[in-house]
Amino acid sequence: MQAILLVGGLGTRLRPLTLTTPKQMLPLLHRPMIEHVVSGLARHGVARVVLALGYHHDAFRDAYLDGRCAGVEMACVVESEPLDTAGAIRFAYTESGMEASGGTFLVANGDVITDLDVGAMLRVHRSAGAEATIHLMEVENPSRYGVVVTDPDGRVDAFLEKPAEPAPSRWINAGTYLMEPSVIGRIDGGRRVSVEREIFPAMAAAGTLWALRHNTYWVDAGTPQTYLQAQLDLLDGRRGPAAVGVSPEAAVDPGALVERSVVMVGAVVGAGSAVRGSAVHPGAVIGAGATVLDSVVGSGATVGQGARVTGGTLIGEGFAVEPGAVLSGARVPEVA
Repeated sequence: MQAILLVGGLGTRLRPLTLTTPKQMLPLLHRPMIEHVVSGLARHGVARVVLALGYHHDAFRDAYLDGRCAGVEMACVVESEPLDTAGAIRFAYTESGMEASGGTFLVANGDVITDLDVGAMLRVHRSAGAEATIHLMEVENPSRYGVVVTDPDGRVDAFLEKPAEPAPSRWINAGTYLMEPSVIGRIDGGRRVSVEREIFPAMAAAGTLWALRHNTYWVDAGTPQTYLQAQLDLLDGRRGPAAVGVSPEAAVDPGALVERSVVMVGAVVGAGSAVRGSAVHPGAVIGAGATVLDSVVGSGATVGQGARVTGGTLIGEGFAVEPGAVLSGARVPEVA
């Protein structure tokens, strides 16, 4: 099976980390986010991925010069202007040669880390004769997602993008789809088209859209909170075996304390400092006596001696927190 990965967004919720790096190339536990996504799909038979690119597209090509990502054949297509989700799917499908092979294909948001059983989803898709099938997850607060209402058999009755409270369902669009080639014919070329706001509601009305309710490991790693959650989940073994948090190529002073954190290659953690529940990107420096709690320190960034960084603070690549500074929930630099 082939898959289209939607990775062209600006990653605004993760700024300033994404000012210089596209979201899916940010590191998750010592390797780029995109590799976790692709390796998960490969375990379920995906043999080729097409990256629908836009923002900082060269970062992907430069990282995978051999045309393979996590051992999987990779093709790249670059939008000259944003086409929204459905427009990106159509563009990737037609420009990458997927038309020639035909057959069912997979589409996934490039920031979703999941243990979804694609084989089970494919069985539902084929037994229903669906034109498209959506993976659904049950969440406590569905209002910031696309909410899906189904009949008892799994046919989608309604697809509501970010509904007002109270939502009619707690089952949300989890960002992985199986599609037939006929879906491409529903998407107008040459304009922005949203799969969530236009294509899926039309398919639900036509009775050709189905869903798989499957609660499994799943995180949309596109916000500061969930990006850090994904780091710690991978560290704790919630998706696969537990991992080593501190890279052997990092320099952690014997007098420093590192608890439940990811410290990446080339990072330096100084004497008397404490890093808890955080991610320290490659080449970052935590000064002596500094505290980093529940925060992300970007590549090559510096937390000065005795500084205190807490509460989900994000420090962008190459930026510095002054010695003795106290930050909570901040973004360095500040971004609009």
